[in-house]
Amino acid sequence: MGHDGAGQLTTDDEGLPLRRSGPGVYQVDLGAEERALLRELPAQLRDALAADKGDVALRRLFPPAYANDPDAEADYRRLVGVELEEAKVQALETMSKTAESTQLSEEEMEAWLKALNYLRLWLGTLLDVTEDDTGEGPEGPPHILYHVLTGLQSLVIDALSGELG
Repeated sequence: MGHDGAGQLTTDDEGLPLRRSGPGVYQVDLGAEERALLRELPAQLRDALAADKGDVALRRLFPPAYANDPDAEADYRRLVGVELEEAKVQALETMSKTAESTQLSEEEMEAWLKALNYLRLWLGTLLDVTEDDTGEGPEGPPHILYHVLTGLQSLVIDALSGELG
């Protein structure tokens, strides 16, 4: 990972930009561009969530629990819909608030993982990214952003599952 300005993650000589540094403690060595994304994108998604729950761009964030039973789906949404949205908003807010941090707790790192997943699902829907995509489709800033979020998500997974050091 380098500093080439093409959406690559920056790192220092000490190792990975996200890594476990002790029990339940994670070191964050991201560049200014990555930190700005982690601060600003969650706010954009929170605004989209507040604006229109029926927006097709949000469909991957709230997949149907009962796709073949509209009545059961309506009951499910009525019972847990608010909780589902609040959990997403909380993870997004944690990411925004801690984007400048150089150290995260286990809970904050797990919130980052969730928020990155929500951001990727949202952006992937907007870009019409599917599981069958080979990565050879259209490129441009939105697709590069999607790949940067994917890379960050992978780093968070590695840090959360990694050994000390």
